[in-house]
Amino acid sequence: MSFKSGFVAIIGRPNVGKSTLLNAILGEKIAIVSEKPQTTRNRIRGIKNTKNCQIIFLDTPGIHEAKGYLNEFMVKEALSALEDVDVIIYLVEAIKKIKDEEFIIQNLKKVKCPVILGINKVDIVRKDNILPLIDEYSKAFPFKEIIPLSAMKGVGIDELLKIVIELLPEGPKYFPEDILTDQAERFIVAEIIREKVFELTRQEIPYSTAVVVEKFKENPKKKPVPAGIKRGIVSISATINVERDSQKGIIIGKGGTMLKEIGTRARMDIERLLGTKVFLELFVRVQKDWTKDKRALKEFGYH
Repeated sequence: MSFKSGFVAIIGRPNVGKSTLLNAILGEKIAIVSEKPQTTRNRIRGIKNTKNCQIIFLDTPGIHEAKGYLNEFMVKEALSALEDVDVIIYLVEAIKKIKDEEFIIQNLKKVKCPVILGINKVDIVRKDNILPLIDEYSKAFPFKEIIPLSAMKGVGIDELLKIVIELLPEGPKYFPEDILTDQAERFIVAEIIREKVFELTRQEIPYSTAVVVEKFKENPKKKPVPAGIKRGIVSISATINVERDSQKGIIIGKGGTMLKEIGTRARMDIERLLGTKVFLELFVRVQKDWTKDKRALKEFGYH
């Protein structure tokens, strides 16, 4: 059997479950997840290997009405993912109306590759509501396939993968089999820390936060090495950037309690990711109105 490979963009509005879907497909967490919309800011590549196929998935920021430089960057990142991919998975929610999707559907009419519609969160709606929704979407756009999904519960994932593989062209193996993402460990560590800010803070705080890993140093392994530890202790220093002094106070918390909790939760996930013990040091810095500053956006990796 010939080998297939290709690039697959996962697109959709904020909070439809794109990152949850990517993590479910890979069987590992490489994209951060939050109940709050607009969590993902950069395109994140996840690599799925099967016996005769390699699929490079692109998880994208939610497509929404852009206000401000950061949001403009996020929407640009998402829409640019429609270019030069082999397949698009367009994810929508079973609980939303099709009229909310008109902007994305209009953009899909410009693409040349096949588009699969994934109707996510079908586990929280009545089954008799799904067929009319499928009918509406099939009239709005010539989707190659429409698949009901629950990314959270793993429903429909195998069927989705099967269809993606059928649509991919023959091609080479772009990445080694043993890697899940081409993102640097520093990037994923910064994203994990940012996820914990999303989990633990409210209102505008998560959206005013950018995390920069200042130091990532792997210390030599000590002998004897404990079972399951593949590398030495990793020392990480990271700065959580916010826009205002009041936000800094909230991130630090009374007596440093909030910052400590962010660090504890992040360290546990980072240790699972890296497969070793981690020493994590967090700092908080005010970078006034950074989301409106093109220079700061570039410094934080949003360019």
